[in-house]
Amino acid sequence: MTAVHEIPAAVRQILERAEDRARADQFSYRGAVTPTEAWTLTQVGAARLLDVRTDAERELVGSVPGAEAVEFKRYPDWSQNPDFLAEVKRRFAPEERILLLCRSAQRSHHAAKLLADAGYENAYNILEGFEGDKDETSQRVINGWKVRGLPWQH
Repeated sequence: MTAVHEIPAAVRQILERAEDRARADQFSYRGAVTPTEAWTLTQVGAARLLDVRTDAERELVGSVPGAEAVEFKRYPDWSQNPDFLAEVKRRFAPEERILLLCRSAQRSHHAAKLLADAGYENAYNILEGFEGDKDETSQRVINGWKVRGLPWQH
């Protein structure tokens, strides 16, 4: 990751917006980014992406190329993964900027809170998630990583 003083202005603006969102909503973690902002941050090396969905979700619905994957909750009972924090600690340094992704931004919100409480000062939730919000017919076609046309693989 680049030093703070070397971060391009556009990236700095994304991070400032993300931190403003977190302050406005009183999140305990650093920030909240849109899927497009998250993709930009990962592409310039300013952050790493952590997909906290289940293995089954990634296999059946798709995944983001290059994302790390650690289940926050386990299928089928949706219990919290007791190894989540230990797995993250093995893969990420506490000072790294981590962007957390799940289906709809709910699990990633809770995972970001957990990481912040564990000393990860640069945890960010990816708003909208991978699949986004449901429409009136319960289809996830309103927003999210996939709807925004960002890279993913099946």
